[in-house]
Amino acid sequence: MADDYQAQRAANSDGEQPDGAKPSREQASGWHRLRSGAIEIVVIVVGALIISAVLRAFVGQMFVIPSRSMENTLQVGDRVFAVKAADFHRGDVVVFKDTEKWLPAAQDRRSVPGRVLEFVGLLPNTSSNYLIKRVIGMPGDTVACCNAKGQVTVNGKALDERSYLYSENGRTVEPSAMEFRVTVPRDRMFVLGDHRNASGDSRYHIEDFDPDEYTGASGFVPLDNVVGPAKAIVLPLNRIQSLGTPDTFQGIPDKSASAPDKARICVGDTCTPK
Repeated sequence: MADDYQAQRAANSDGEQPDGAKPSREQASGWHRLRSGAIEIVVIVVGALIISAVLRAFVGQMFVIPSRSMENTLQVGDRVFAVKAADFHRGDVVVFKDTEKWLPAAQDRRSVPGRVLEFVGLLPNTSSNYLIKRVIGMPGDTVACCNAKGQVTVNGKALDERSYLYSENGRTVEPSAMEFRVTVPRDRMFVLGDHRNASGDSRYHIEDFDPDEYTGASGFVPLDNVVGPAKAIVLPLNRIQSLGTPDTFQGIPDKSASAPDKARICVGDTCTPK
């Protein structure tokens, strides 16, 4: 009887297991591989998000162009990449925070998942808290418009802006319909859009009342607000190109050592401080 019992047990161990028995080694192995694969995917995704967030924080960030103010250099809907680690100079196109309240408040239209992907850098920034313009004057520079030929000048040097000013049907917009002369204060910059007729840039804020500083202060963007220079258009594919500094900005004398604490502003024949 005992031998028959042992033989039966051996037969059961070699054949199919009865109900309630533990999973076979093959079943356990399959579950282990599935679990390991799922964990690996999660680790890869989390790692990619961390790397993307680090790149966004320290290297660069994508932004969507929302308006016509930089045409034809940048078109509405272009995606540009701003490099945070790079220096910027006169003539560069830069992205900066709108702490001077040039833009009206706008409601964020992107969904919560979209804002998360935007935060980690997997989607371009669509926030209305950022602007993109061309740097014309740095601290200490005197920017004026216009000379006898209708050109903007920086420290007395006339700018040939035909390579980037907006043009349509062979006609280029004027550098500025507004006459002004400003000296850029310390730690600030003076910026203009390439489509001068569609850009609410520094020109239109040099007479703004500022209760915290002085009239016209908000027309000069703090250098600390700059995210970085826009180095390239990355999307759409048919618009991919690099963005550089126009040659006309070469040879402008550096006046940073004489930058005033407050801007000197002339609009028409009225100047402040007198």
